[in-house]
Amino acid sequence: MKHILIGAALATAAVTGASAQELTLGRFFGACEDAGTDTSVSVGEACIIQSIINAASAEIDGVTVDTLPTDWGNYYDQIIAAYAGGTPPDIHVLHRHRIPQFAGLGALADLSDDLAAAGIDVTDWAPAALDAVSYNGGIYGVPMDFHANLWHVNMDLMTAAGLVDDNGAPILPSSPEELLEHAQMMHDATGLDYLAADFAQFPIGVRLVLALMWQQDANIFDGDTATIDTEAARNSVTAITQLFDAGLANPQLNYADSQQAFLNGEAAILVNGTWVVDFYTAEAANEDVALSNYYVADFPTLFDQGATWADSHMWAIPSSLQDNEAEYQAALQVLAFINDHNIDWARTGHMAVRNSVLESEAYANLPHRSEYSGTAAIARDTPPSANYGAIQDVLNRELQAIWLTGKSVDDALADAQAEVQDLLDR
Repeated sequence: MKHILIGAALATAAVTGASAQELTLGRFFGACEDAGTDTSVSVGEACIIQSIINAASAEIDGVTVDTLPTDWGNYYDQIIAAYAGGTPPDIHVLHRHRIPQFAGLGALADLSDDLAAAGIDVTDWAPAALDAVSYNGGIYGVPMDFHANLWHVNMDLMTAAGLVDDNGAPILPSSPEELLEHAQMMHDATGLDYLAADFAQFPIGVRLVLALMWQQDANIFDGDTATIDTEAARNSVTAITQLFDAGLANPQLNYADSQQAFLNGEAAILVNGTWVVDFYTAEAANEDVALSNYYVADFPTLFDQGATWADSHMWAIPSSLQDNEAEYQAALQVLAFINDHNIDWARTGHMAVRNSVLESEAYANLPHRSEYSGTAAIARDTPPSANYGAIQDVLNRELQAIWLTGKSVDDALADAQAEVQDLLDR
């Protein structure tokens, strides 16, 4: 597979005119056809990133960028197919956890020696950001954010349930027992669900379980050994399924439905990421939306230590593009432009990666930022693995089998353990 992927990637190098470079850019985040080029006014991930890309295309002399938006759920299948077919985008977004998969096959350009000349100061990146794009001594991307799971809170419903402290902040649970207690208080006071999340589609449920395992100083694998069929995993799953069993949360909600339930005022808490903070802020200001008193909280600690799922978005260039110096330099200019607009991307709610942005007044003044300032300190992720995507798919399938089909926790964890061990052994 390695020689096929590298050979296909190398075959993509196209010779273009020296005076103008037309680049393709692959991304997810959704579509936004009217983003324009003003990077300071757009709202939501799709429009903010597209405005930055549009501005890069308009402002970088001799460079145009053609965006190839793709749905988040299908993105990696399409990118892998593009590499295998010899047509990867000239620039594309990656998650940190995918770096071993792509860089390990030689598919990504090592940018280490070229970033400074392109105007990208790696010393301005937070140490965790540099670590996120590093692999085996090389730098394989330009980081764009840290993103993590948060608790998005409807304060009107929390007030109705008596779950607001004297300072006006939400009272969040500090144990699985309190989680169930608070959920029952919400139901008794309002008749509504306490917590909503995408448990039936994307791996949001996986991220909840991971966070709760990390809070017990456990993980799903250690080196080449799967560690899923464990007491920590049972504790984590049970903390969630107790809400389903008591009729206090709905396991059948997908991503769109869980989000809509929160915006409609039908759930007090939505577990979702940093990427929706500015969108929910805008929605809460809309008088036609039921959510009106919106708060953002760090993921609560239900076990021994704070932890929440986190990852990073970054921009990478195929190694094949280095065979065409003009295109490669044009792609680096686009990455530098995106890096320069880190504060604009941070408006989504994501955490910035540049120290100069993190320390700025503009960043501190972003909506709700102080409410989840503790998230960076508790951000966690799994160890790097070239098979991360397949491991996540196994966990998502087996966890959904628990809360959607009634599969026993013991059987699901045992099956997940066996499958993940097989993936680690390959």
